[in-house]
Amino acid sequence: MLPRLRFLAALFAGLAFLALVSAPGAGAGRTEVREVFSPDGSISRIRVPVPDQPPAPETEVRADVVPIQQTGPSDKRFDLVFVGDGYTADQLATYHQHAVNRWNELIQIEPYKSLKDSFNVWQVNVVSPQSGVDNDPTQGVRKDTALDMYFWCGNTERLLCVNETKANQYARQAPGVDQVLALANSTKYGGAGGGVATSSGGNARSGQIVAHELGHSVGGLADEYDYPDDLYTGPEPSEVNVSTYTEDAMRDREAKWYRYLGKESPDGGVVGTYEGAYYHKRGVYRPTDNSLMRSLGRPFNLPSLDVMREAILRKTGESTGR
Repeated sequence: MLPRLRFLAALFAGLAFLALVSAPGAGAGRTEVREVFSPDGSISRIRVPVPDQPPAPETEVRADVVPIQQTGPSDKRFDLVFVGDGYTADQLATYHQHAVNRWNELIQIEPYKSLKDSFNVWQVNVVSPQSGVDNDPTQGVRKDTALDMYFWCGNTERLLCVNETKANQYARQAPGVDQVLALANSTKYGGAGGGVATSSGGNARSGQIVAHELGHSVGGLADEYDYPDDLYTGPEPSEVNVSTYTEDAMRDREAKWYRYLGKESPDGGVVGTYEGAYYHKRGVYRPTDNSLMRSLGRPFNLPSLDVMREAILRKTGESTGR
């Protein structure tokens, strides 16, 4: 890395740390990588210090659970659980509409659209003392909420973080949990990836975050964007949608997505090996030029679509055996 780039990277990391120290409940300790989703659909990652995430007293973790969609027993379905933050008792109807909107946005995308009956969708009615979340609309705004959600996580305005301990506590009120999505009572664009994905409940553009995150949790797919590192020198990745093999090598080895090479893909273009993926610009390849695992607002590419479809069917016990 050039000296100037090293300096900028160090400066950015320092600013992120200082921002978290002043965030609600922040404290020194471990760091984690968070995916950052931009309004233009691009995705990047930053490492941020993680503030203490103490649990809520179990005696307080009580909430009604509303089925948005229930199609079968949880051991035969993928259970998507919504928890909300910054919704008061008088705003549960708004929260319900936000959760329904997120689900309806998701099922416009394949394979969720054709396999929507493979999902149970639950809304856990988490009630907050105050409406809204921290640092919305501006830094310094503080709200008393159940899940401690806040913008400006890691000194990034649109990065929306949550107390994952509390979010998971409330999510366990649902009959089954495969993925937790925390909705903030906000119209500001924002969200984050992680063990608990987050999204602004009142911002329609934030809905694509859910589709991308399920690519990780359902299909085990890798990210296909190439931010920020340059040359990949590691081993062949285990994920099915990234590879160190060129198109010729993939054919010769009958590896990864070789069966799809030359086929048209739902995200546009033809399946091949496109350099730049797995957070590196060189030395690792993705199946198509641009898909949902590279930027929001895109379909899955053809190999990933089949992986997702098979993973969902396997959860329901209806695997095609591909």
